Amino acid sequence: MSGQQGTKPIINLACYAEELGYDSIWIGDSITAKPRHDALIILAGIAAVTDRIELGTAVLLPMLRNPVLLAHQVATLDQLSQGRLILGVGTARDVPAIRKEFEAVGVPFEKRIGRMLEGINLAKALWRGGPVTWSGRWITNSVEIGPLPFRDGGPPIWGGGAAEGALKRAGKYFDGWFPSGPSDVSKFSEGLKNVRDFASEAGRNPDDVVPAMYVTVSINPDEQKAQEELNAYLEAYYLLPASQIRQQQAAFAGTEEQVSEWLASFVEAGCSHLCIRPVGETREQMECVIGLRKLIGA
Repeated sequence: MSGQQGTKPIINLACYAEELGYDSIWIGDSITAKPRHDALIILAGIAAVTDRIELGTAVLLPMLRNPVLLAHQVATLDQLSQGRLILGVGTARDVPAIRKEFEAVGVPFEKRIGRMLEGINLAKALWRGGPVTWSGRWITNSVEIGPLPFRDGGPPIWGGGAAEGALKRAGKYFDGWFPSGPSDVSKFSEGLKNVRDFASEAGRNPDDVVPAMYVTVSINPDEQKAQEELNAYLEAYYLLPASQIRQQQAAFAGTEEQVSEWLASFVEAGCSHLCIRPVGETREQMECVIGLRKLIGA
């Protein structure tokens, strides 16, 4: 995203994250909308040089891919990581660059949700093993993939989004709820209650749905500088006014104490996994963020 094309720095940062004691590493997904490497291939590289840390997509757009091919790739990655993979999935933001991305790969943007759900169901059928015959958007005639994923039935799938439809999908179908906003913890609490209600209605144990949160933080002893750094980052990343993005995304800037208090509020509201995107010099921020663990009791 910063214009550097190499993959080795990313691999090195992943190793450093494991050394620091992080629980998981997350990679974003874009084909044309943003200039970055393929998420699954990067995670495969990280899996090969790490031993403990979990690996996730934040978030993958599965509807951009053929689900049979995706099922095979994910199964291979889950084997390579020995079951450390978490598949975060989303439905994509409605912005021009992402609409162009869908057009470029021949996928109707308006059909993305149905395509995502059917594709995931087909992948799950393949992950269970044995021949799969499917008739829908995709047609398969007694096909099977091998090897199967390391984990029986495939990796856990976490659904992103905070709109009502996303809450329903997380509660009814997914193993985790993984929103990226908004910043208001009361909205997270309300959303989590709804996810659990939808899970109960679907006959699932609501406690089986992992509550997670994707957040962006800027930490600086100078609160004003922290705010400026966060706004500059968001505008460069999304090409929109920071004020607009901060209405949608969970983002916070301040001192270590202020940031830790904000993160702790999500933990107290039931969030069990925090995916933290730090702003600033990467290694320095990684060291700072891991130091917040004791402050937030996580």
